[in-house]
Formats: sequence, structure tokens, C-alpha cells
Amino acid sequence: MPALDLTASAADLTRTICDIPSVSDDETTLADLIHDAVSGLPHLEVYRDGDTIVARTDLGSDRRVAIAGHIDTVPINGNVPTRNLDIDGEPYIWGRGTVDMKAGVAVQLKLAAELTTPRVDVTWMWYDHEEVDADRNGLTRLARTRPDLFTADFAILGEPSNGHVEGGCNGNLRALVRTSGVRAHSARAWIGENAIHKAAPVLARLAEYRPRDIPVEGLVYREGLNAVRISGGVAGNVIPDLCEVEVNYRFAPSRDAEEAQRHVRDVFSGFDVEIVDLAVGARPGLDAPLAQEFVAAVGAEPRPKYGWTDVARFSAMGVPAVNYGPGDPHLAHHDEESVPIAQIEAVEHGLRTWLTAG
Repeated sequence: MPALDLTASAADLTRTICDIPSVSDDETTLADLIHDAVSGLPHLEVYRDGDTIVARTDLGSDRRVAIAGHIDTVPINGNVPTRNLDIDGEPYIWGRGTVDMKAGVAVQLKLAAELTTPRVDVTWMWYDHEEVDADRNGLTRLARTRPDLFTADFAILGEPSNGHVEGGCNGNLRALVRTSGVRAHSARAWIGENAIHKAAPVLARLAEYRPRDIPVEGLVYREGLNAVRISGGVAGNVIPDLCEVEVNYRFAPSRDAEEAQRHVRDVFSGFDVEIVDLAVGARPGLDAPLAQEFVAAVGAEPRPKYGWTDVARFSAMGVPAVNYGPGDPHLAHHDEESVPIAQIEAVEHGLRTWLTAG
């Protein structure tokens, strides 16, 4: 595998790293190339933990910014290698990872190489296993082994945001709502109790549920509660004795873990509810001085982030954080994932202007 050329344009670098498969659990090849590329830069101190790479300037500044991006993708589905597209006269790069989030990673790599004396110290982070369970996330591991590397006054995640600044993020909860019954032969159904039929009120409550819009520090976060999976049944001739409806609750960052759990249990009062995954959100973080300087420098109007991102990890460690990256988040994980080159260039320009402004 040829070395990464960090002198290439951010768009060309996007194509290169998108053509290197790095589905979760298979990030090592790309991590090796990133490590080799940044290890040769004399202005950076480099640390590696598994497939997570951290590169830091040490200029003695009294302020530090963390800028992070994950290097893994969801599974490929015939969308690698990348292709160039023309959509309404605008050039795009098509392929897995172009949106989520290798275009952002490419911008970060290029700037890490070129900005030898930024106006604040910078900690660049490229990490693995973001697209899978939170306990496998490279930042989870790094926070446990080297929490000092998270020391910063402000953080930016290069998650796709259409080049806008998206403050904080919603929380994310998954729960199993269970119904139980009694098995019986389906020819004599009256002897048993059908657990799948008993799940009908669960679906009715979801259908009737009206999500709320909740203002938090000037941004309005939209909540959501939805069924994402149903499982149940034993065989084609057996009345099922168990049914599970998996629900996903996206909740505003003003809610803590206890409040989010209580809300879900209240909605499904009378049913067996098990919380199986929970990650609280992050407040916008736009009141930090560096955040205000950043927003002014890139000329963006802050928006809320509806999905959960790793800004929440930084927020939990006392570091205000925002999302800022190229790509339409609606196309994340989509088989037609594609990013406009103009957005890659705009995000690069915005970060470069802010990090070099006198």
C-alpha cells in the first residue's frame, strides 16, 4: 500500500483513503498509513493506541483545541472504489465513507501536516470503531488509558454537517419492550396466549407518540421515539410466548440519563422494559470563547445536531464540542453516499482560517 501523500489536495486525499477499506474491525491498514504519514512530521508528537492515532503540537500556547475524526465505516455495498460524479454541474466524490466521514478525516490530515504553527495548540485524533458499540470506540479506550490527551478548551468533530456548525448532539437510548404469552399448537390457539398479538398496544403507543422540539441554549433539538426491530415467534405452527419490540429514543441534551429512562418507561407503562444502550447527549457548547471565535471565523449559523456523535464524549469530560465537516448527514451510511468537492474545500478553508488567524 503506497504512503499517504499529505501534500495532495483534500479532495484527492479523500479519494485515496476512501479507496482503502476500513469497515469497523478492519481499520489497521488505514491506521498504519495515517501513523506513518504523521510520524514523519517534526512539529507533531505522535501517540498510538491500537488503531487510534493522536498527533499533538506543543507550542506552549495557553489554549488547546482537539480536532477528531473516526476512520472506520459501515460495511461496503458495491460503493468502493470511489467515482467522480457531476450533479447539476457540481463535482462530487461518490463512495463509501465520503460522507461519514473520510472527507473530514482528509481535511484534518492535510491541515495537521501543513499547519506547523497554529495560533493555538492542536490535538489531532483519528480513531477506530465509531460505527459499532460504544464500549469498542477508540475514544472510549483512549479516555481510559490516556485521559490527559483529551485536555482541551474546545473540540471539533469532523462529522458530516453540510459544512455548517452543529452544536452538541441528541442523546441516544435503545430499549427492549417485551410481551409474554403461553406456547401452544397453532391449530389450538385458544389454549395458548399469543405474545406477538399482545405487542399491538406497544406499536399503537408508538404510532400515537408525538415527538417534542426542545430548546437548549438557543438551539432547538427534535426528539424521536421509534420501533426499529421486532422479534418473536418459535415455529410456523407454534403460538409464540415471547415478543420483543426494540425502540430507539433520541432525546434532547437537556435530559440526563435518568430522565430519558423514566420517559421511556412512562410511555410503555405496564410492559416489561429493559434499557440495553444509553448515551447522553451534549449541550451546544457554543458559549466557550474559542467556540465563539470559531463560529465567527467560519461565518456559520449554528444548528442543532440531531444524531448522537462523539462530541458527547468531550462534553462529558468538560470540553465543549461541536460538529463541523463536509457531507450531507442524510447520506451517511447510504449506498449513494457522495460529497461535493466544494464542501471539502470550504471546510478546509474554514478550519485553516480559524487556526491561522492572527
